[in-house]
Amino acid sequence: MTNASSANMENVIEEKNQDMAISARNINVVYSTPTGQIPAVRNVDIDLPKGSITGIIGESGSGKSTLIMAIMNAVTKPGKIESGSVILDGKEDMLKLSTEQQRKIRGKKIGFVFQAAQNSLNPLRRVGQQILDLGRSHDVKDLRALIKYAKELLMRLGLDADRVLASYQHELSGGMRQRVGIMFALVLNADIVFLDESTTALDMLSQASVLEIIRELQKEKKLTIALVSHDIGVIADLSERIEIFYAGEIVEEGKTDDVLANPQHPYTRGLIRAIPKISGDIDSAEPLKGASPDYKTYQQPGCLFYDRCPIRTDECLKKRPDLTHIGKSHKVACFRVGVHD
Repeated sequence: MTNASSANMENVIEEKNQDMAISARNINVVYSTPTGQIPAVRNVDIDLPKGSITGIIGESGSGKSTLIMAIMNAVTKPGKIESGSVILDGKEDMLKLSTEQQRKIRGKKIGFVFQAAQNSLNPLRRVGQQILDLGRSHDVKDLRALIKYAKELLMRLGLDADRVLASYQHELSGGMRQRVGIMFALVLNADIVFLDESTTALDMLSQASVLEIIRELQKEKKLTIALVSHDIGVIADLSERIEIFYAGEIVEEGKTDDVLANPQHPYTRGLIRAIPKISGDIDSAEPLKGASPDYKTYQQPGCLFYDRCPIRTDECLKKRPDLTHIGKSHKVACFRVGVHD
C-alpha cells in the first residue's frame, strides 16, 4: 500500500470513529472461579453511533451487563478486563485513563441505570442530598439549577418530585427507585446513557410510559443510548440497531428491522419464537430448549450454542464461527446461514 493510500485509509477510519460515541474493540473479560477462569465476554467489537439507540439482548447470564461495565472500565473482582480498547468520541481510550479521569467521565459523560436501582442509592441519604453530592463530586457550580432540573426530570417520569427528593431509598417503591435511577443518569446531561434492564421493576403501563419518555429525551438531547434487556419486545420498540449476545459473544447484529425480519442465527430465531403473542394461541410461544451455558460450555472449541442448536453439524463442534457479513450491515456467527429449523 502506498503512503497516499495508507493516509486515505487512516482518514476514513478517523472519520468513522468521529461518528461513534463509543467504539469498543477486542473486549475480553474473565471471571476467576474455583473451576478456573470463565470468559464472560470474549473478543467483542461493538460501536454505538452518536445519537442512536442500540439494543443489546440475551438471556440472563449471557454477559450483557459485564460488557457494559467493561466499556466503562468498571468491572470488579473476581472479574478482570484482559484486553480491549474503548474509544470515546474518536479520542481517548476509556481503558487507559486514570481513575480520576474515569470517575469524571462516569456521570458527566456517561450515565448508567443499574438493573437493581436500590444498589445505586445511598440508604442513609435522602434523594435530594444525593443529587447535591453528585453535583459537588463533578464540580457543578449551580446546585440550585441542578435540583431544579432533577425535579423536571422526576415530573416527566411521572413522580411527585418534592416527595421523592425528601425521601430515603426505603420510602420508595421498586418502580419509583428505577425512575429515580434514570433521573440520576440524565441529571448531569450525560450524552451517552446505558440502561441495564431499566424498566424491569415497572408494571406494563408504567414501563410503556417510561420507555416513551426515554424515546422523547433521546430525540430532544440527541442521546446515544445502549439499551440492555432480555425483553426483545422492548428492544424492537426502541432500538435502531440490535446486538444478539450469547455466552459472552455477539452472535448476530445489524439494523433492528433487518435482524428481526430475517433472523439468521438459530438463537435469534429461538428468542423471537419465545415471545408470547398478543393475539392467537398464547401456547404457541416456544421456550428455548436446553440449559443456559455453564463453565463446561466455555471450554469447548466449537460454537457455544452447539448443545442447544436444532441445525448443528459436526463442523459446529470443531470450530468457532466468526461474525461475518451477510448484508451491508447484517452480521451473523453461524456456519449454517440460510438453513432454518
